Amino acid sequence: MTGTGVGAADVADRAARRLPRVRGFAEWPPRGSQGSPKEEGKALRSSVPRSAHSALDLDPARPDAVSAVTESNAGRIPELTPLRVGRMAAGPFAFLRGSAGLMAYDLARTPLTRIGTQICGDAHAANFGLYGDARGDLVIDLNDFDETVHGPWEWDLKRLATSLVLAGREAGADEDTCHAAARDAAGAYRRTMRLLAKLPALDAWNAIADEELVSHTDAHDLLGTLQRVSEKARSNTSGRFAAKSTEAAEDGGRRFVPAPPVLRGIPDAEAAAVVAALEPYVDTLGEDLRPLLARHAVHDVAFRVVGTGSVGTRSYVVLLLDHRGEPLVLQVKEARPSVLVPHLATAGLATRPVAHEGRRVVLGQQRMQVVSDILLGWTTVEGRPYQVRQFRNRKGSVDPAALATDQIDDYGRMTGALLARAHSHSADPRLIAGYCGKNEELDEAIATFAVSYADRTEADHTDLLTAIRTGRLAAETEA
Repeated sequence: MTGTGVGAADVADRAARRLPRVRGFAEWPPRGSQGSPKEEGKALRSSVPRSAHSALDLDPARPDAVSAVTESNAGRIPELTPLRVGRMAAGPFAFLRGSAGLMAYDLARTPLTRIGTQICGDAHAANFGLYGDARGDLVIDLNDFDETVHGPWEWDLKRLATSLVLAGREAGADEDTCHAAARDAAGAYRRTMRLLAKLPALDAWNAIADEELVSHTDAHDLLGTLQRVSEKARSNTSGRFAAKSTEAAEDGGRRFVPAPPVLRGIPDAEAAAVVAALEPYVDTLGEDLRPLLARHAVHDVAFRVVGTGSVGTRSYVVLLLDHRGEPLVLQVKEARPSVLVPHLATAGLATRPVAHEGRRVVLGQQRMQVVSDILLGWTTVEGRPYQVRQFRNRKGSVDPAALATDQIDDYGRMTGALLARAHSHSADPRLIAGYCGKNEELDEAIATFAVSYADRTEADHTDLLTAIRTGRLAAETEA
């Protein structure tokens, strides 16, 4: 009996016939590539040596820290900007978390390979963490995508490495340890990208399951910390938040209890606008999820302040209850344009048109994560774009500034590997791996940059404190 398998001759024949590409399939490798992606990556070293990534040459026209913070407050709710400034004043690491735009200004003037990928845009060490998948299991990955764009992989890696130096200093680690954490993050990124480059495409897409992450990155000293964070994350649910933040209402439902300045009530008209925006939001989800949301009814809406970088943007929590009174809380969070966009243009990099900023955030997140929130979507409220997601979806995070000093480098290796996995979903890992190479030249260059930029951030933070002390900027702390 004649076999039905596809042999080498069949493949060659199909190639000769130039079968049309299926509509919707991307070019892979991208159009314009010639030869081996690995060799193309290696060839880039001649124009952008890996050692060049150690450079930090600040532009004399660089805005000072206070001007940068003031400019970034534009468009935010004015009465909340002092709270944002107060959070950024907590320390240099907190300042870095709130100043992605200022760092992007500086990164736009550093060497670039011009290998593009979907980047987080704010890949500091506190933007990695645990969250629940559709079955309630915990996964670990990048988890903040407000600034996500198509951009240079180096920017994410340098921001991660810098944040590790600052977190290490805050934790009391010595300079050698901080330098090692930055170097090890870059090294893990490089080694993981090399691993992914060698795998079949489907295997690489889902590589490094979370249960293998500690072994892959030799982060065994983190096991105890990750276990404690996991246990806490499992109980960090909509139900627990609702139990603490709501009370019974006269109609038998529940209502949010104000807890200023973080959680407060809003006028009925504003709440109605948020609720009305949930209908177009549902259209951004898969049809299979619509029956799930249909089994819930909206009971209340409140305004809730979000994290350091987003303080002052508009963000709501929406309380939904099912037929048993069990809560589901959605977060409806304003999506502003990525602060990286003007700096990409400065670096001579093309930017893609954005039809809706909430859609940009959602699609960027889905491109970078292995598993994303099943209720992730977008909508528009009173003309402003928003992203929508589950609130308290078993989220847990490691505070890198609170780690023991012997865990900083382990955490650096783990986050570096996760970043490589995220980048490899939209960039050819063979191309980046070819550039990064086998030796530690890139690792050392990134670490040198990270230490220099951490010093710069500490100086910026000092300038911020001076501005607060002299009354140039108003700052408010939470009780």
